[in-house]
Amino acid sequence: MSQSDDRQDVTRETEEQFRILVQGVTDYAIFMLSPAGVVTSWNVGAERIKGYRQSEIIGEHFSRFYTDEDKAAGAPAQILAIAAREGRAEREGWRVRKGGSRFWAHVVVDAIRDEAGALVGFAKVTRDITERKEAAAALEKANAALFQAQKMEAIGRLTGGVAHDFNNLLAVLSNGLEVLALQARTPLDKKMIDGMRRAIDRGASLTQQLLSFARQQPLQAQVHDLNGLIREFTPMLSRAGNRNTHVELGLHATHAFASVDAARFEAALLNLVVNAVDAMPTGGAVTITTDTVQSETEVTPALPAGHYVRISVADTGSGMSEDVLAQAFEPFFTTKQPGKGTGLGLSQVYGFIAQSGGDVHLSSEVGKGTTVDLYLPVAEPPAAVGLPSTARHETVLLVEDEPDVLGVASELLMNIGYEVVPASSASEAALILEERADIDVVFTDISMAHGMSGLELAQLVRSHYPAIRVVLTSGYSPAPLHDEKSELRDLIFVQKPYRLADLAKALRA
Repeated sequence: MSQSDDRQDVTRETEEQFRILVQGVTDYAIFMLSPAGVVTSWNVGAERIKGYRQSEIIGEHFSRFYTDEDKAAGAPAQILAIAAREGRAEREGWRVRKGGSRFWAHVVVDAIRDEAGALVGFAKVTRDITERKEAAAALEKANAALFQAQKMEAIGRLTGGVAHDFNNLLAVLSNGLEVLALQARTPLDKKMIDGMRRAIDRGASLTQQLLSFARQQPLQAQVHDLNGLIREFTPMLSRAGNRNTHVELGLHATHAFASVDAARFEAALLNLVVNAVDAMPTGGAVTITTDTVQSETEVTPALPAGHYVRISVADTGSGMSEDVLAQAFEPFFTTKQPGKGTGLGLSQVYGFIAQSGGDVHLSSEVGKGTTVDLYLPVAEPPAAVGLPSTARHETVLLVEDEPDVLGVASELLMNIGYEVVPASSASEAALILEERADIDVVFTDISMAHGMSGLELAQLVRSHYPAIRVVLTSGYSPAPLHDEKSELRDLIFVQKPYRLADLAKALRA
């Protein structure tokens, strides 16, 4: 045998080994195309990934693997043209299996040329990377949810701080007006004081909305059947619509108990219905449904596995784009015309539900409508509770670290007949309690800029001076006042800015 024949034998053996190797690859679809794009070879991996047997696909054009949208856009011809011009083309996109199902593919096309440089065909390698794409999408979604949660938390802290400081300013004005009202002599005096009171009330209402978003709004939470609350409130919700819109109910057949502040819950529903009506200028339906969700995995990125009541408010309106959806819960963000909204509606709903231990999920599609899902933890049916006994007190230890608030509140208390012992910090109040035995009630702000807080002072009074009654005040009500296991849960609380009547009622309850 000649040396040339030996080389040919080696070449044929190498080609056969290469063919066996290619045919044995199962993770990649490897096949050849003619210069026109007709399939000329087919490996086992191609059969596994694309679903066609070799006898079914040889002689067929490779464009059948593309989606209708890509074929209409000329994608098959484009990738061959790029590979022919540049020697190689690489793409990712949806491809179609034999049964019509889609998979996300990574595709490489190499141009094959003979010794003279003439194009003789293409080598095409396709890999199914659907799982990798889904994992990347899930990670991106989780990162986006984490970023949104962190952003809302940061905005909430900033908003709560501003609202708390603003409440202190309103408290000075409100208490000062109460003192002036006691000394008013003429109708003009009373008219001016009434006007200033209304302005303070509007400011207080705004701060309560901000504190609601920041989850620092004092809540009077009790266990309610949400189906019952919704049914009773439906006439009011229906009035929020117009001749072209109507409210429909789809309530769960059984009770849906959750611990909520009933008034805030109704306000949240009203906010959502008003938003839904505004999104349907030509008319439509607002549907309120309830059901229960019990999941062994997280219900939303902010809610762990558990048992929840879901309240859904859906409309058939204009919907929201992804950009608007991402900002929908932020305070003062609104798509309404100037004068038509404050941008606090959804943020207030979000804050209230989050403070109640739940979460809000918003879904929307432009032109098709929006659905707001409120999730609240399921609660046991309510049980009757007794009221603590109360007594009248005459000497008040007033604790407030804002000098203006301390001065005006002292005047207010003295004008309604109390002896006032002022203290500018909780630590100072603790020293006064050691020195004086005539204190009947401690009236303290919860938030102190430095040192001991109002809650810590309350705990001190409870443990060392059990005969002294404690009344707390703040722009927000902290969690210990609502925790069934907290020793502070039965303390009297007065919300800032407080009125004379509120203060007198708390001190003489």
